[in-house]
Amino acid sequence: MLEGDKLRVFAPEPDSELLAKALQDQLARLRQAGAHQRNVSFVVAPPFSGVAEALCRTQRRTLTPPDNLFMTEQDAAVWWDEQLAGGDWIVPELADFWLRHQSGLNLLREFFARIALDNAGNGVVGCVSWCWQFWTQYLPELSLAPYTLAPLTGEQMTRWFNYLASGRGEQQVIARMTHDGLHVLPVPEEKTRLKYSSFTQDLATLARGNRGIARAIWQRALRARPEKSEEQENKENGEKRAPVEIGGRQCWVVPLDQLSLPSVPHSAGRQPGHILHALLLHNGLTTEQLHMVTGLPEQEVCLTLDKLLRAELIYRNQISGAYEVTPLGYPAVRKNLQGRGYPVDGF
Repeated sequence: MLEGDKLRVFAPEPDSELLAKALQDQLARLRQAGAHQRNVSFVVAPPFSGVAEALCRTQRRTLTPPDNLFMTEQDAAVWWDEQLAGGDWIVPELADFWLRHQSGLNLLREFFARIALDNAGNGVVGCVSWCWQFWTQYLPELSLAPYTLAPLTGEQMTRWFNYLASGRGEQQVIARMTHDGLHVLPVPEEKTRLKYSSFTQDLATLARGNRGIARAIWQRALRARPEKSEEQENKENGEKRAPVEIGGRQCWVVPLDQLSLPSVPHSAGRQPGHILHALLLHNGLTTEQLHMVTGLPEQEVCLTLDKLLRAELIYRNQISGAYEVTPLGYPAVRKNLQGRGYPVDGF
């Protein structure tokens, strides 16, 4: 696999400022067109979509959750009075403002009550899709029309990967499949002589169009060299193919069916499902918080977390100390939870 500097060259972090600008421009256009009547806009997206990071790059005042999420109704009302009094604001991730516990709901219940009466000032709220699914079920009378990001198609994914790897289009990049030499990058031109793989179309299906998950799998698939050189392949096939000359940096891509991606370990109990579902609802939780929201003994929580860590399904955020689902593990986690009857998001 590509690592370190080489990986950052071909699959760098996307620029969250670009998504921030796109979100702000689109929200402004919708308001001007009269398509949005409320003073607070919601942007709902699946995990790893980059919405929270983008909202943090805007010029609005950022609201952060209190240290103690267990509040009475009166305390929640006072807290929101103080937070909403300072002008235009953003909430990068609404999932950080609650716990699925009888004492951990009041902060968002008060927030949604104010939103319903348009009594929360001017704001933009980012919300992970799993959290949104819970609250729309919990408060079915709440009438909100959130904005969502469209999933990427295979063609859009090709253009996005090419844009990232080429340094915003400044350098030519070539990516070819390790087993058959078919091209993935650059973006196909109308009259190209190059033969292309269906890799990005297949990846878009696997990732459900989610750019963050697709990029993580893309990183796992990149290699520095092919399985065989073109000269060896031509000799074995008895062919004499004239290579298509194209300049630029080059990497190779392993087929999806040859990748080793995380899978949910088989378990007799439901502890892994309870914990994974809770992590997605809250966009990450600490061990203590998992104990509170799942009702599982803390020792069982710790043992299950260790199993999920070794399976690469979760990781521990070094800054917050919370455990979060990994982008590579997310497709398997979502499929497993859906198969076990847990309520899943709509993305």
